[in-house]
Formats: sequence, C-alpha cells, structure tokens
Amino acid sequence: MAQSRLEKIGTIFTRVQGLLRGGAMKTEDKPIWYDIYAAFPPKLEPRFDRPAPDIPIRNIFYAEDVVRAKLHKQNKPQETISLFDHKRSTQSQQFVQIYQDLKAQGALDEQKIYETALDLLAEQRQQSRLEATTEEVMPELETETKSQLLSDFKEAVESKQSKSSSSPAPSKAKKDDGVGINIDSLFKD
Repeated sequence: MAQSRLEKIGTIFTRVQGLLRGGAMKTEDKPIWYDIYAAFPPKLEPRFDRPAPDIPIRNIFYAEDVVRAKLHKQNKPQETISLFDHKRSTQSQQFVQIYQDLKAQGALDEQKIYETALDLLAEQRQQSRLEATTEEVMPELETETKSQLLSDFKEAVESKQSKSSSSPAPSKAKKDDGVGINIDSLFKD
C-alpha cells in the first residue's frame, strides 16, 4: 500500500496525495474535493493533534422555542408524528401558529395568550376528531358502493353469458331495462 491508513499519520489530503503518486489511485478516481483543497489549502492543517479553538458556543433560540418548551413542559402532546407527512402539521406547530396569531393582535398579556391558544387548540383538535369520525362512516358507504359495483358486475356478466347463449335481440331488451353496469354508481363520490 502507498501509505498507512492510520488517521494519526498525515491528513486525508496527504494520504490521497500519496495514493495518487504511488499509483494506487488513478487520477480519474481522485475525490472531487482534492483539486479544490490543493488550490485553496486551509490556513491551519486539519490534524488530529491540533487543539480545538476555545470559542464560546452561542445558544440559538427562536421566539417560538420558549412557547413550545412551555407547551411541552405543561401539556405533553400525545400524538404520533410521521416525518414523511408534510401536509399535516403537528400539535405543537398548530399551537405556535395560534399563539403567534393571538400575539400579533396584541390585546392580551403572555399568560392569557397562552391559555387562549390552549383552548383554541383543544377546540381545533375536537373539530378534527369529529371530522375523523365522519370519515370512519365513509368506509361503510364505500362498502355499499363496492357491493353495488359487484352486483352490477355480476349482472353484466350474466347478461353477457345470456347474450352469447341466446340471440342478440333479448340482450338488447335487457340493456334497455337497465341491466348492466350502472355508470352513475361508478363515478359517484
């Protein structure tokens, strides 16, 4: 091998440089960052034994972080969150939005805004539960629609079988009587 793999010997740049010089790595296989690093080397070489800079770390807080922390401390939201669902907002996001809207009106103090936002969030959650219960009723309607489609399909199959076994005139009469697939039930929402 061209050089050691031990991170304490050299830097990643010097190791890749050694691999290129020794022929262990082809020039077309060199990393994208290699040419940029060679053109613009850092002021201080990034070595493992270099002491870390003594820079104080700043706390980054947003205004809504304090409100969200207060919400989670007093009322632990009991919900399952899907990171793939970008359409629905979480309870804490809804609460912060309500809180900011109330604060923008500026009529109440902080504690009253917080309590009012909690009440509005509870109403909103209750309303969403009612909508969820109405959606639970909808699958029953869907099963009725499915059974209607199934019966229409069976009638269509029977009419086709009778059409193939008998003359075409009786099947035309059956179609006029409404036997077959009901198109209105197919596209009913």
